[in-house]
Amino acid sequence: MPRPYDNFDRKKYIFKAEINYRQNPEAYRVAKGEQGVLICEPYKSEILPYWRFAKPETAKESSEKIYSLFEEYLKNDDFIGADMARKFLQMGFTRSRRYYNYKGGKKYRDSSGEMFERNTGDPEKMQSSLYFYEKWQEAENNLMYKEKKNEWREKWG
Repeated sequence: MPRPYDNFDRKKYIFKAEINYRQNPEAYRVAKGEQGVLICEPYKSEILPYWRFAKPETAKESSEKIYSLFEEYLKNDDFIGADMARKFLQMGFTRSRRYYNYKGGKKYRDSSGEMFERNTGDPEKMQSSLYFYEKWQEAENNLMYKEKKNEWREKWG
């Protein structure tokens, strides 16, 4: 069974590591899910140091800090920063859930696509995922964010 990323083509990917998205906002696209979260600079470098989910206490602090960055980006009319912070919150949820579901966070056994047994992971990660989920949903439902997202799509695609 192929894994979702087996046929990934970096050349066709819409996000590029060599672009500074603050200086070139026209290059940014609102994309599905977490796409570009570990590529788009300078936002990746601004947010990543705060992204932690190993323990519920650190996940709570992390999700709150990243949400505060989200609010600050919105306040400064920086939609890309807000969207990237939202993506980090989403990624905090999905990654901690993966570590909850699978021991060591490894979903696939090898390149064959065979999956490891589910429900073998760290039970603490469930609480970590809930902290991130709460803040991710708060970001998704933020009226200013929704407005800026619609404006962005109309202007840039």
